[in-house]
Amino acid sequence: MEIQLWRSILCPYELAVKELMVKFEHIIDEHKQNDLYSPIEQVSGRVKSLPSILEKMQRKHIPMEKMEEEIEDIAGIRIICQFEEDIDTVASIIRSRSDMTIKSEKNYLKHIKQSGYRSYHLIIYYTVDTINGPKRLQAEIQIRTMAMNFWATIEHSLQYKYKGEMPLHVAERLSNAADAIIALDREMSSVRDEIMDAQNSSQTQSNLVKDILLSIENLYKISNKREVEKIQDEFLRVFRTKDLQQLARFHRQLDIIAEGYRAQSVSF
Repeated sequence: MEIQLWRSILCPYELAVKELMVKFEHIIDEHKQNDLYSPIEQVSGRVKSLPSILEKMQRKHIPMEKMEEEIEDIAGIRIICQFEEDIDTVASIIRSRSDMTIKSEKNYLKHIKQSGYRSYHLIIYYTVDTINGPKRLQAEIQIRTMAMNFWATIEHSLQYKYKGEMPLHVAERLSNAADAIIALDREMSSVRDEIMDAQNSSQTQSNLVKDILLSIENLYKISNKREVEKIQDEFLRVFRTKDLQQLARFHRQLDIIAEGYRAQSVSF
């Protein structure tokens, strides 16, 4: 098959990966902007390489005309979570979306592969707009924790190195590592609430500081420069205390001050 034809086939999948990544990253941003804990930590994506597609077609005896129907992971999205509990939350978010239709789900958390692989897989239908009109295609979404992803990355590299014929002693050590990953995820889950509280406080502080700095910048346009410099010095003093309540109180006071200056400028 000509390279140009392959490009035309894969181009919509590249668009799908870009769009899906933007949408999942927007979910992260929405949570952070609203001072909420995001169940999604990171998002990545890829379109399956041409050699990988050809190898899979050959291994599974897939004819060219059935390629897009039978190879479900030409477009792939990987969502990384901090905690195992977040995986169900992310899967529920995907199920509830009107722009993604679930075709199938595979739970490798409850049904761990013999190698020790753990993850949650969804195959979705997703529609992109192309120059030839709408195209409905398939994409695979993998949801896993950071620890699971670390293990899976190592396992993938070893499988590639040994071409599926991994030595027994390596497979055994990999299996032991998988058990350690399960223990790590459970340990992290045991302190999940404390970690979430700390991260939420950090995000709240970040949003407050952003709003305060924007308000101070706007004050320079409508009030006396010396007075704004005093306000700025007071902000730095409050910020150094690392006290979230003091910072929130300063933010409210700054809003009152700014409203007063705006009222004065209108009256003039």
